[in-house]
Amino acid sequence: MQEITKPNARAILVGLDISSTKNNPHAWTVESSLLELERLASTADVDIVGRLTQRLPLPDNRSFIGSGKVKELKAMLEKHDVKLVIFDDELSPRQQVNLQNDLSGEDALEEDRIQVMDRTALILDIFASHATTREGKLQVELATVQYELPRLRGKWSHLEAEKLGGGVGARFGMGESQLEADRRLLGKRMSDLKREIKRVSTERETQRSKRIASGIFKVSLVGYTNAGKSSLLNALTDADVLAYDKLFATLDSTTRKLTLVSGREVTLTDTVGFINKLPHGLVEAFKSTLDEVNQADMLLHVVDASAENFEGQITAVETVLQEIGAIEKPTLLVFNKIDDMGDNADLLQNRLKELRQDQGVELVSAMTREGLDDLLLAIERFAAASSQSMEVLIPFTRGDLVELAHLRTTIVEESYVEDGTRMTLRVPKDLEGQFKPFLETVEN
Repeated sequence: MQEITKPNARAILVGLDISSTKNNPHAWTVESSLLELERLASTADVDIVGRLTQRLPLPDNRSFIGSGKVKELKAMLEKHDVKLVIFDDELSPRQQVNLQNDLSGEDALEEDRIQVMDRTALILDIFASHATTREGKLQVELATVQYELPRLRGKWSHLEAEKLGGGVGARFGMGESQLEADRRLLGKRMSDLKREIKRVSTERETQRSKRIASGIFKVSLVGYTNAGKSSLLNALTDADVLAYDKLFATLDSTTRKLTLVSGREVTLTDTVGFINKLPHGLVEAFKSTLDEVNQADMLLHVVDASAENFEGQITAVETVLQEIGAIEKPTLLVFNKIDDMGDNADLLQNRLKELRQDQGVELVSAMTREGLDDLLLAIERFAAASSQSMEVLIPFTRGDLVELAHLRTTIVEESYVEDGTRMTLRVPKDLEGQFKPFLETVEN
């Protein structure tokens, strides 16, 4: 696998405007999408020296942006002495090869050829540099292999006309021989990665099953990359999770215990951030990690209140939640960074009037801790709604159940009588069976 980008590289960004915002005011404009692409490039230590946009009803099948814009792009590359172009959408293998040949020239030496990459390759490059756990590294490598496999022919197109040897009867050219060898190697590596990911995910599933068996209420943080999920996890649980002001600073899920106002403990899990045009291959590769979202009892959808296009970011996250089958989960919208809203303040207040009619919404700042108490109370309400009200009389010989009640349920009332401990509880459905033998009355 070759390195996608080199440190301190310089590039030109290219965006295609094929959508209209008239019917969807929250759609991403080509300008806002390119601004985000520039942030992605910065995260990968790439300096941007120029931008080029093209407006077409559909991408050009051959070159994505059309022959006229390709000539304009080539002139920009020569003017700025740049060898790297980054497209804001995923290119087909054929489009990528055509662009490299058109921009480089057929007779260009290997070191003089223009490198053409797309948004997917850039995100994969960032994921590869930010993955820290064994599972995260395996998942990123699998997504990268899946991306590279259909693009192998283009990497050896400059050798296809050369002969392997043996005269006119030789079956393969040098490029074809290398292509087949690489296909076999990548195919084998893909099988090995899938097998290893399955093994590692089995270990994760064992840990997850223990949490499910405990009956503890499970909360997952989801949201756009850099919305402040890790910072919020740190603020709520006093964790020390890495939290940088960069896109995809953390990729690996982290679970911490969170104690609510009532003293009830729940788990809070931070997951990988989402992004507009998130490559499908990454969603597939990170399925085992994203299963944390599917197994959660509720989601905290963290939104960057300071982001200019926070509406578009909400839509991008909901698109991924739909793809992984988690869109119907009980969800609380949490607008973070309210200490830095600026011009978004009035827009956000107007939007909140609509949002509050549909679902719960909380405004917080992980930095200043404003709104965190209200957020904890909101989580408490969600947790209580998922449990059954029970009045039980637990004998003194079952101190273990009293301890379980304190750790895993909401205690409404508790008193000591001659026969044991009388408790009014809100019990998670998974724990109802353990308390039913000591039931006095049940209320729905």
